[in-house]
Amino acid sequence: MTKRAEAVGKKKQEEKRQRLLANIWGEELSSTPVWNRHENDGYSTVPRVLPHIGRLLDRLAGKGTPVAPTYFALWCRVRDEGCLEIRDKEDLAYEAGFSGQRAIYSLSQRIRKLQELGFIKTKQKGNNEFQYIMIVNPLSVLLNKRDEIDPAGFQTLCIRMEEISAKWPEVKNEND
Repeated sequence: MTKRAEAVGKKKQEEKRQRLLANIWGEELSSTPVWNRHENDGYSTVPRVLPHIGRLLDRLAGKGTPVAPTYFALWCRVRDEGCLEIRDKEDLAYEAGFSGQRAIYSLSQRIRKLQELGFIKTKQKGNNEFQYIMIVNPLSVLLNKRDEIDPAGFQTLCIRMEEISAKWPEVKNEND
């Protein structure tokens, strides 16, 4: 498919969605403030399959160590190049759902677990073990861990990816 044909297809889909919204919401649509990432600042691009990734992540992490809220908090801070700098651990801990005296400790444990599972890479700065974080393409990680993943959860992810026309990344051989 050419770029032009793809653009025409996307425009038609957008027009179809706008007609559907107008039919469903009618007059309410024009009077309801709706979040639009093209008009509002303070947004991040996240995978549309992130809820599925989070469920699989929590299962990989094991019982008692849910990592999905921490992973989501990291995604909300990441820049388009896939990296972020942790300047305030307390804020990140709060965003990940931790509070109290053990907030930073719990956050650090979850970050270590995400790193151990291969979903992020970290770099230290001084005494800060997690100053810089790079988010690895989660679909690549999941492909490499397919044998460890709940088959039903993996299938559900595949079905959702098909619905949204998401593509699996090319698997690179470590010898390449």
